Amino acid sequence: MFYKDSKLYSILTGACPKCHQESMYTDKNPYHLSKTLEMNEECSHCHTKYQIEPSFFYGAMYVSYAVGVAFAVAAFVISAVFFDASRHYVFISIIGTLVVFAPVIMRLSRNIWINFFVHYDKNLVKKK
Repeated sequence: MFYKDSKLYSILTGACPKCHQESMYTDKNPYHLSKTLEMNEECSHCHTKYQIEPSFFYGAMYVSYAVGVAFAVAAFVISAVFFDASRHYVFISIIGTLVVFAPVIMRLSRNIWINFFVHYDKNLVKKK
């Protein structure tokens, strides 16, 4: 569905943004809540450091806001337009969506943020 050499692949799978050969996270499941944001220090394939500088992922908070709004709008459209729910149920569906998808939103935000700064290098894949 997504080409392995695209940014979208890295963002949606959490793969290393430089080589796309392994996951950045110690546990691929974001719903293991104690390990949701636990990341490897570096990629074992291309040795890219994920923590580029101290507090690097604080910038992901701004991305998280936008991703959260996108999820909330999707919940609104699904509940209000498709199911014709009342305002009360629309509000509950938005809050429920944001709570249930919080770990996914946090990871997506980090993935998007690091992909702003680290770019895919197809030569790394061919070398190994």
